[in-house]
Amino acid sequence: MSATTEAPQRRPSRKLIIIVGVVAAIALITVVSVLTGGKQTNVLTNQLVGKQMKSFSVAGLNGGKVKAPWASGHPSVIIFFASWCGPCKSEMPQIAKYIRTHSPTPLDVVAVDATDVRSAAQSMVKKDGVTFPVAFDPNGAVTSGIFGFSTVPESVFVNAKGIVASVYFGAIPKKQLASGINLLKST
Repeated sequence: MSATTEAPQRRPSRKLIIIVGVVAAIALITVVSVLTGGKQTNVLTNQLVGKQMKSFSVAGLNGGKVKAPWASGHPSVIIFFASWCGPCKSEMPQIAKYIRTHSPTPLDVVAVDATDVRSAAQSMVKKDGVTFPVAFDPNGAVTSGIFGFSTVPESVFVNAKGIVASVYFGAIPKKQLASGINLLKST
């Protein structure tokens, strides 16, 4: 009688399983990105463009009130951001510099600090050299209540009658900011 012994089977470690899962997820994201052209789409674009926006009047980040510029007949660029938002941290200094060096007159530029801590937002705005009005929206009344955004950064271009002309989802490049401003100047 010969006894056969089987070698114990080795199970893959949890670490290996996690690594394989991460690699598969990255591969799937890459394939989807290639198939969609790497562009983000958002249903809100179609819902906001052409829509008449309600006016707002909220506390300013550094005191006073910040009002919707279109309530006074001014076309406007509305920049939604937060100090805790990674893309906002790189976007805001670029926007502030662009606005300081390229006068957007006759447009008004207003930022809306969304669901944030006042002191953190004040620090960010000061560090980034923001010179335009900043509304403090800690509960999202303007961000999600009026505009329907659940994320930041977002940029909205609103004409003098309060109608949305364009929306940019995500951190806006200078070229897109200039394009949105030019769109409003031509209407």
